[in-house]
Amino acid sequence: MEEAAYSVITKAGSYELRSYDPHLRAEVVMDGPYRKSLYGGFRVLADYIFGNNTASTGISMTAPVVSEESEKIAMTAPVLHQEQEEKERHVISFIMPAEYTLETLPKPNNASVTVREIGAQKMAALRFGGYATKGRAERRIERLLKALADDGITVAGEAQVAQFNPPWTPPWMRRNEILIPME
Repeated sequence: MEEAAYSVITKAGSYELRSYDPHLRAEVVMDGPYRKSLYGGFRVLADYIFGNNTASTGISMTAPVVSEESEKIAMTAPVLHQEQEEKERHVISFIMPAEYTLETLPKPNNASVTVREIGAQKMAALRFGGYATKGRAERRIERLLKALADDGITVAGEAQVAQFNPPWTPPWMRRNEILIPME
């Protein structure tokens, strides 16, 4: 399975510093808890690559599936409830095969799917196994942020959770990564 192209700049303890090539991402914004957003977003994006696009053609699946927390949205306070709550929002993305450009990639028929070009970027990456639950991902994000701060590396964006395996892959065979943009 094709993966996002990168080169390792250096290995530093438990993490790597990487340089990623420019690529395209198909993404959808999902409201709700992490797991629900991940599965819902995966289904919408899978529908797009399986042929719900202007060319009615399949697009090869690549890895990883990337999720990141988007801005939180204030919810309207219900009657009899004084505090406003914030609702979770996540961006779920598929990396598009390198053979495509914005001009040649079939356009999604579903308006909730957007395609955007991601420029070359430097990322810190921390690999971990098992299921990438919200709690496990948050602990790895904290660990990577602390290591980067300890090493004097400046963070330039929000953490992303990258999952490389199909859902039926046993936990002991799973590959996940926390990716954090750097300056």
